[in-house]
This record gives sequence, structure tokens and C-alpha cells, in this order.
Amino acid sequence: MYTIGPIAVNSAQTRQNPLTPLLRWHPTRLFLVHRKRKATPVLQHTFCHAPGLGPQNERLLWDKGLRTWRDLLWSEQVPLTPHKADALIDTARRSTHHLSERNPHFFYENLPAREHWRLFAEFRDDTAYFDIETTGLGGPEDHITTIVLYDGQQLRHYVHGINMDQFAEDVAQYKVLVSYNGKSFDAPFVRRCLQAPLDQPHIDLRYVLSSMGLKGGLKGCERQLGIDRRGLEDIDGFFAVILWNEYWQRGDEKALHTLLAYNALDVINLEALMVIAYNQKLASTPFAEGTLPAPQTHPLPFEADHPTIRRLKAQYGLY
Repeated sequence: MYTIGPIAVNSAQTRQNPLTPLLRWHPTRLFLVHRKRKATPVLQHTFCHAPGLGPQNERLLWDKGLRTWRDLLWSEQVPLTPHKADALIDTARRSTHHLSERNPHFFYENLPAREHWRLFAEFRDDTAYFDIETTGLGGPEDHITTIVLYDGQQLRHYVHGINMDQFAEDVAQYKVLVSYNGKSFDAPFVRRCLQAPLDQPHIDLRYVLSSMGLKGGLKGCERQLGIDRRGLEDIDGFFAVILWNEYWQRGDEKALHTLLAYNALDVINLEALMVIAYNQKLASTPFAEGTLPAPQTHPLPFEADHPTIRRLKAQYGLY
């Protein structure tokens, strides 16, 4: 027993009941303060990464009140065949271990690809968004011109001929990567040009958003979701090549800054898209209370030069 003012509190009872309110002493009265529980990320509600378990089995477990790995491991009965139950319990034990080790690879390798979005909330602090610009679509002479890497707080950029070699070291610091069409385009380019393995779990929003009915490329998805392009609506991948050539051949720094502004905005918007996709996917589960707030708008570190944009569009007949 311990005593706060005139009220005696049994410490064992306090430990046994996680909902016991916290006690805050005041000179004239005792406040009972309830600490609001943080919603459990959906990854800890996940069972579909166990061998032989599909979405119907997972939904059945949720409906039976088995909502987390902990629920499962403490349960006396699992409403599955003995073989599936044993596999699930083993997976729950291993999941608890790998989560404590902050290892996303276990989940990435065992989850169906359509469920990789579930990694996001749990590993958000170890996630980076990236996007590249190139001189072409992947021919033997094509190379990367710029890359932007963003983790929700810090934004770093890399330019061919200046600091591109630093990207491999920087991106290796993160445990999860997010891109749009990066599995098919960006990652192969990076591996070929920079010899960076990019072997982290990789959430490609092209497929996540497509499963939600959102198609039409990155810019098309942004338009459908009302995400602001901050005055850069007229720049696309083709024009990005023109901007690079203007910088590389003529030394036009304004063209380079415009290209970097475009590249950076693509990457900043990936975070907003990832949060929207996560929340909409989560809404189809019983755990919608775990939705994430929209990220704060990150300022663009580069300023696009609109006279340069207009001049180059006129020069190349793009109006």
C-alpha cells in the first residue's frame, strides 16, 4: 500500500488494471486523470502474414475478439483448424520478437504485397520517401540527374556531378522506403547508376493507390485527392529533362533550382499520399480509430523560376 494525501492506493491493484486512472496531487484536492490510450498500429492487429491465413480468417479472428498478437497468445481457444492455429501462434510469437527488434523485413517478406501499407504507421519514424529525375526512360546512356530524399522532417537533395555519390550512404539509414512507381523505375535506375542496393522494404504507392481506384500517374492521383502542386502544375517528367539540359549545357542555375523544386515537391507529396492511402485502407478494418493526422506542409527549399519555365516552354513549343 502507498498513500497520497488522505487516500490509500493499493499498488498491486494499480498494476493489475491498466485502466486505473493516474493520480495527480493538488494542495487542496486530488485529481483523477485518465491517460488516453494511443491507438495500436494496424500491424499489431495483423494475422494475414501467417502461413495459410487469408483475409477471411483474419476477419473471423477480429470478429471473435482476437484483435492483436497479445490477444491471440493469451487466448485459450483459437477458432481455426489445429494446423492453422499452430502456425498462427508461431507467427504471433515471431512477430512480437521482430517488432521489438524494429525489423520490418519479417513483415514485408511474409505479408501479401497488397498489405505492405500496414508497415507504415509502425515504422513511420524510420521511413524515407524518394524520387529521381533522369535524362530518359532507362536506355544505356541515360543517367540520374537529381534525387530528393525526405523523411518527414529533413529533406536532402543530390545532383549529378556534385553530390550524387552521397545518396547511397544516406538512404541506407532508413528501414522503409516509399515511392511512386519506384519499384519499376527509380530503384532499378539507382541500383544500376549508383550501385546502391535499396534492399529495404519498399512501399510503392502506385500499386497501393491503384487498389483504391486511383490511377493516372503521380500527378493524376494528386489531382484526384486535391493535393496542391504549389504552382508547378505545368511541369512533368518530360519538361524535367529540358530543365536539366538547360542547366547542364548552359549552366543555368535557375533551371536547376526549378528542377529541384519540382523533384522536392513530388517527394513531399508522397508523404501526404501515403497517409491518405493508409487511412483509407484502415477504414476498411475495425481499427479506424488509428487514422493518422495529415502531415504538416513542408516548405520547398528551392524556388521555381517561372520566367524560365515560360521561356523554355515557348522555345520547345509546349504551349
